[in-house]
Amino acid sequence: MKRIVHIGSFTCLLWAAYSAHAQAVPTAERSRAVQIGATWSVANPDYAPHKIQGISIYGTYDLLHNWGIEGAVHRVSAITPAQIGEDSYLLGPRYVFRFGRYTPYGKALFGLGRFKYTIPNTAYSYKIYAFGGGVDVHASEHFKIRAIDVEYQEWPSYQPHGLTPMMVSFGAAYAFR
Repeated sequence: MKRIVHIGSFTCLLWAAYSAHAQAVPTAERSRAVQIGATWSVANPDYAPHKIQGISIYGTYDLLHNWGIEGAVHRVSAITPAQIGEDSYLLGPRYVFRFGRYTPYGKALFGLGRFKYTIPNTAYSYKIYAFGGGVDVHASEHFKIRAIDVEYQEWPSYQPHGLTPMMVSFGAAYAFR
């Protein structure tokens, strides 16, 4: 009888451990994530009182759990009441916070900017940098909504005093896993 009680107790202990999923899942299991997306951008150009608008494409590559890189191409010259456009080509690090479906992030980007006059059709290139952040919302396993992305750009070599455009974007991305 004692043997049956011991075997029954041992069986119950094994079943309880199995049903409790007692084995830890490795923390380094997550693969590196890549996403590519498009946004609509509205910018305060810091050159004229009118807002300018256009499209942007961006891509991110998460290297570690919270660190990654982001590249963005802003073509903010589609709707230009002031007959100007500001295009930027940026790349840099980003830091991601994870809260369930929501992924807030901060970024520091560096690259080139092109200031365009539509009449006459001329453009000038400048070295620029930008600081910003935003929130991505996971709509499904592969689709993310970029709820908001805010960038403060600095164009220090634009004469005479530099430009400081502010840009707000929203859109969607496809995530490869």
